[in-house]
Parts: sequence; C-alpha cells; structure tokens
Amino acid sequence: MTRDSTGERTAGWPTGTMRAAAVASPHTTRLLEMPIPDPAPGEVLVAPLRVGLCGTDLELLHGTATYVRDGRAPYPHVFGHEWVGRVVAVAPGATGAGAADARIAVGDRVVGHTMISCGDCRACHRGRRNECGRLREVGLYGQQGAAAQYLRMPAHALSVVPEDVTDEAAMLVEPAVTVLEGLRRAHCAPGDRALVIGTGTIGLLAVQLTAGLAGSVEVVGVDDSGLATARRMGARRTFRPGEAPAGHYDVVVEASGATSAFHEALRTTAVGGRIAAVGVASEAVDGVDLGDLVLRGITVHGIRHGLDQYDRVLKLFGDGALTADGMIAGVLRLDQADEAFRLLQDSGRTAPKVALDPSAPADGEDGSRSEPRAPARSAA
Repeated sequence: MTRDSTGERTAGWPTGTMRAAAVASPHTTRLLEMPIPDPAPGEVLVAPLRVGLCGTDLELLHGTATYVRDGRAPYPHVFGHEWVGRVVAVAPGATGAGAADARIAVGDRVVGHTMISCGDCRACHRGRRNECGRLREVGLYGQQGAAAQYLRMPAHALSVVPEDVTDEAAMLVEPAVTVLEGLRRAHCAPGDRALVIGTGTIGLLAVQLTAGLAGSVEVVGVDDSGLATARRMGARRTFRPGEAPAGHYDVVVEASGATSAFHEALRTTAVGGRIAAVGVASEAVDGVDLGDLVLRGITVHGIRHGLDQYDRVLKLFGDGALTADGMIAGVLRLDQADEAFRLLQDSGRTAPKVALDPSAPADGEDGSRSEPRAPARSAA
C-alpha cells in the first residue's frame, strides 16, 4: 500500500522499480531500471502487453525527431505511443461514483490515447481536443512511453478493449484512429473512387478502412510484399508510382509520408477531389503547383490525429472490419529493443509492424533464452 500525491493511502499500487527501454542517445538504446510512477489523483497504473514501433520511434532513435531537436524529448527517452495494456491499480478519483472516468477497472485491457488533452484550453472547450494547446503525447513528449513494465495514465485517456479484440489488433488502434479521422474529414463515402498511397502500417490500415467506406480501393506502393498484402486486404488494383490514372480519384489517402508521394496524390486526384494527408513528411515538399490545386478545386486535409475515434476503431476490429493479420513482423522483449529497431529498418521484412512485449522476462531471468516470435492470435 502506498500514498498518492495528496497523502491518501492507495491499495494495490506497486512500489519499487521497473524495467524500461529507452533511447539513451542518438542511435543507442538501453534497458533502464527506474522508479514505478507514484499514484496521482484521477490516474491508473497500466502494465503494457504490446508496444508497437513506427517511423516516429526511429526518428527518436536517430535524433531527427522534432521533439528531440526542440528539447521536448531529452535523453534518456522512454518511447512507445502505440500500445495495449492491463490496468493493475487505480488511484483515488480515477474510477467509481463521481470519478473522472467510471469505465476503467483493475483487470481491464485498455489502449491509451496518444494525445492527452488538458480539457481546459480554448480548443478543448470548443470540443477540438486534437488542437489542445497544452497537449502531452505518450512516448513523445510530456508523458512516459509504454516501453516499460508500468505506465501511469489519466483514466479519461484510456479506452477499454473488447474481449474479442486481440492484443496485436489493439496495438494497431493508435495508427488506425488517424486514418479513420482522415477519411471522415475527406468525406469518404460509398461510390467514391479511392486511392491509398503507401503500404506500411498506416497504408494497410487505410486500405481496409477505405475499402469498407468507399466500396473499393486502389493502392500505390513501392514494396512487393506490401502491395501483395494490400491485395489480400481488398485492394482492387495496385500500382507503382506514376502508374495510377491521373486526375481520377475522388479521395486519396497519402499514407507514406514520402515527399514524392504528395506529388503523386496531387497528380491522381480528380477535379473537386479530397486528399487526406496522414503520412508525415520529414522535409518540405517542393514544386507544388498551387495554381493547379486551386483551379482543380482540390481540398487537402492535414490529419493531426483521431482522438475521438478510439472506441469506434476498437469496434471495427471487434466486428472484423479491420484485421491485424499480416501486419506484424515480430514481437520482441524489452531487452531486445536494438533488435526490434533493426528489424523495423529491414526493408526485407515481410510485415510492416514490429512490437515489444514488456511483460516478457528479460533474457536469462527465467533461466532460458527467448527468441523473436510471431504474434499470438488470441486475446490476452
């Protein structure tokens, strides 16, 4: 039993230290031993079960992320913003009658909202939490990441995972919410001619979601394995860059973040079409013909996140409208973070997503050595 920050006694909250994987300096990871976060009013303690790695985590590793350059993410930095875990303890004010969020209980599997809004700024009061002026982002800045044995989170920033959604699927909710928000903003509807550019994690989620909303989808990509997976997930046709018909599509989802892909999006969008820019370009896109964009009446939506879409995406996974099958290349332990990042950068991997399992014992803790493994299909 411990005390929260107000001095009230809190039952069931673990004390002591925990393991966490961190970027220690550019290009270097380290397994840390750090204090388990103390209880705080309105917050819960979660034991992460799966943590997905993505391109943003690679930028943190290489020191090129905006959060590193502007000082918001100092080293050592515990990463991990795509995750699912199990609630192990609650602090006073987090649950129960009159609490901040009565949905969350010990034992629940939950996914965390990457963006934690303040609830009190002008944007939050206008119902635009994505635009909160005092955001914290889990694993990016202002909030410890999930690549650890424990993570403290506000109860209001969690969504409960249904029993029929696997840990691997739940881990993919975070990137999927941004895609769904993009399709909402672009008004994707049945009968739209739709194109997805990119076959990484976001691209393959976009293929599934766009096919469901528009009725069919076509895909542009550069990776043979990714294009094959896109076809298995319902893509009607696939193309290499430059091959898709020009000026043809009502809705284009740019999911790759490559600067050349934005030009491809503009080239392929029809008069009056809409572009959902979901992939984050790492550099400026030169040579954009603004006059052409204006005269063709193209609307470009920059999609920051999908903070209001978590529960809807969980239901889509539960209903089978979204799947994690074919999306995950492997699941490794916290002490294998270096290997996980190497796999994530391996262009020859057969699936786009790599995950960590913070619940797995470190090498030698149980007297055995575990190897990278394929994802399990059952719920935790």
